Amino acid sequence: MRVTLTIPGVPIAKGRPRFRNRRTATGVEFVQTYSPEKTRSYDAVVRTLAEQAMAGRPPLTGALQVNFVAFLPVPRSWSQKRARSALAGLVLPTYRPDLDNMIKNVLDGSNGILFADDALITDVVMSKRYSDRPRAVLEVIELDPTSEVQS
Repeated sequence: MRVTLTIPGVPIAKGRPRFRNRRTATGVEFVQTYSPEKTRSYDAVVRTLAEQAMAGRPPLTGALQVNFVAFLPVPRSWSQKRARSALAGLVLPTYRPDLDNMIKNVLDGSNGILFADDALITDVVMSKRYSDRPRAVLEVIELDPTSEVQS
């Protein structure tokens, strides 16, 4: 089985966890850990789109291959010539956000919906490119253990 998920808009990298000191009503202090708002809202969008893509089907449970492409906007400050080169694939995005943090955000949002657990992922192909239509595309392919890796 193959499921493709397209998340519109500029891909968001997984934010680092944040910490704050809190106090209970009885005065006991503790450290609360939370995710930044930007990460939480992107996660909610991914979860909604993943549920729509699965259309009520159960999560995939076999070995999985994941293909991920982050399409980033061309910086507005670039010349038209450089922007055209970027859109043609001649210039690649070598700046932040980090590719591994972008895929982590999408995989975490899909976990338990597209696939039962991200431990099932055995193969990953990922890249980031420029586009005039920023988005993230995740393709999850359930592998047949008797065949070679699909591409």
